[in-house]
Amino acid sequence: MLNNKLTGKLGEEIAVKHLKDNGYIIIQKNYRTKYGEIDIIAKDDNFLVFVEVKARRSQTFGYPREAVDVYKQSRIKNIASLYLASKKNSNFKVRFDVVEIILDNNDNVKSILIIKDAFD
Repeated sequence: MLNNKLTGKLGEEIAVKHLKDNGYIIIQKNYRTKYGEIDIIAKDDNFLVFVEVKARRSQTFGYPREAVDVYKQSRIKNIASLYLASKKNSNFKVRFDVVEIILDNNDNVKSILIIKDAFD
């Protein structure tokens, strides 16, 4: 379990850098509520983007993005609604992206993919 947490934390750090390199402006990392957490909140053009990061060292159980199932999507949308309700100026279009990262055993990035508008 600890290894999965370390992989997740490393994945989030890699994702932040990759998102910035692709023009995203990071607003907040690890937005927590009693209902759960959103990994990254960012701006991309006129969108407020809620980003879920999935990092894996293996594809034994499928692609990392496949872990963002309907249940996980619902939780993210609910937490995003709480975030938006807490902001007075929420005139942004909203989008949900997933960053999929596959690492090798030495923590090097084998592949990284931003999946824009991954779900709605």
